[in-house]
Amino acid sequence: MNFRHLIFILVFLPFLCNAQIQFNSDKLTEITYEASYNGQKSENQNPIQVLTDGTNFLIGSRDVLNRKSDFPFEVSFVNTSAKSYTQLAFLNPNETVSMQDLKSISEQEFEFLDETKKILGYNCKKAKTIINSNTVEIWYVNDKKLKASPTVLGADLGLVLEIVRNGNYVIEAVEMKKSKKNPVQFVIDSKPEFLEKIDYQYKIWNARFTTIEIFKNQQIHFSDEFEPKPDVQRFANGTVVLKKVKFPKLNSSSQIFIDLTEQSNGDAYDRTGSIFMIPTDKKQSFLDGLNNGADKLPVYENGNGKKYQGIAATASYNPPVELMRFFTPFGVKHFNGRVTLKNKNWQDSVYYRQEISDYASLLSDQEVYIGAFIGNYDKGGHLISMNVTIHNDEDSDKPLKKLIPLFNTLNIMEMAGQEYSTLFDSENGLEVEFELTEDLKNAQLRYITTGHGGWENGDEFVQKKNMVLIDGKVVFDLIPWREDCGSYRLYNPVSGNFQNGLSSSDYSRSNWCPGTVTNPYLIDLGELKAGKHKVKVIIPQGKPEGSSFSSWNVSGVLVGD
Repeated sequence: MNFRHLIFILVFLPFLCNAQIQFNSDKLTEITYEASYNGQKSENQNPIQVLTDGTNFLIGSRDVLNRKSDFPFEVSFVNTSAKSYTQLAFLNPNETVSMQDLKSISEQEFEFLDETKKILGYNCKKAKTIINSNTVEIWYVNDKKLKASPTVLGADLGLVLEIVRNGNYVIEAVEMKKSKKNPVQFVIDSKPEFLEKIDYQYKIWNARFTTIEIFKNQQIHFSDEFEPKPDVQRFANGTVVLKKVKFPKLNSSSQIFIDLTEQSNGDAYDRTGSIFMIPTDKKQSFLDGLNNGADKLPVYENGNGKKYQGIAATASYNPPVELMRFFTPFGVKHFNGRVTLKNKNWQDSVYYRQEISDYASLLSDQEVYIGAFIGNYDKGGHLISMNVTIHNDEDSDKPLKKLIPLFNTLNIMEMAGQEYSTLFDSENGLEVEFELTEDLKNAQLRYITTGHGGWENGDEFVQKKNMVLIDGKVVFDLIPWREDCGSYRLYNPVSGNFQNGLSSSDYSRSNWCPGTVTNPYLIDLGELKAGKHKVKVIIPQGKPEGSSFSSWNVSGVLVGD
């Protein structure tokens, strides 16, 4: 048993013991505090409530103390005699964790001012402090017989009746009355697990949202030799991995994120990566290509003499929906020890995080195929871990956004013969017809684009205008370009270094950098009427030079109400 756990047994357990806690229901006071911002109060707020017997006080909320709160929720016990507080988190009906702080109340410092004002009939004094660059003013009554505060801050000042942060966020006492609530019985019954502060914070933070693990230490490489993983399918010689995932019911307030971590496991180069979902609502799907070969997918032709498999929506097929496009850096982790440069401390991995809430209607209460692709011909390849996190606010009756897949020219089956997206060398570009069965309001085209190929004159390093037209009208006319690639140098240990003092990973590119996510452009389309429509993408793609060629990976989905 370590010393800190001994402190917990000696100090915390007696505090929760019914015989030792000094709350007396005959002298218990209940204080209700309401919050406002810029003078405005939310009509539906759940007020802070504090129960105090004069020395010890409990901080919770109206719903918590009335046992009507959803999980997870927290309460704090403050013992002003010991200048300590104990925090408890009720994660679910069967799990409660706790931590104790013996120092921070004693370490609080204040500037005491001469100003006074009346709150609930009390003559209050003013104290001020700075917390994380925030100016906090506290109005309190210096009463040794009654100590309470809506937060741990100011817990030892006396009776705190108002806290003002930066002059615009106010927590103020609106009511004080005698109370006969039992403030501790449900806490005693919970039998909380004691944790160190950092572990406690991690537990309560993660209990606030849902985490769905998709891949863990999953190798994406070009090899017939591999470690089998439960429920994970491999395609295109291991450069594509796929998993069927069950999602809970989502609502329009749900915020959904992909968390992805990548490390090199042998591949030294920057590679195109994609996280995608396979729609299976039509007669054909991208699964047909993965299982039976790229030639089983619908072919798109635009007159340049090549056949592009599975890139465009048809009446009987939807292309893969791209949830995230990312780019691996040059050899992060695997090559860190092979290159040593002064003042360069290489990162251990790349972490990518992106919101995908617009795709909720494709995921809600369904089992769907989620895939990951990294183009490479390396036996070691890359390692990824990936979660989806779901963060819910209040329930909403508003319907989820409608989503219609239109195109995805990224050749996910690159290592299994799917054609590179060189179709933009024709002035016809890409044209896809789609039909709406009803009007689509607040329509947007969620458009991801990156240019690739060649050295110097390749489209990866040459600015090229993207033009998008809907029904012949230009709705997007822009050069996608990234000039911040040097910001990610520490992810790129084996990026090539040139005579001009730049590394390859420093160079500006066509909307991507080694070690980054490419954000979508959200193209506002207004209202689209029911009926047939055409979307067209035109890019002046460069011509091949020797063995080098250029390509553009573009994907688009229609989103609206």
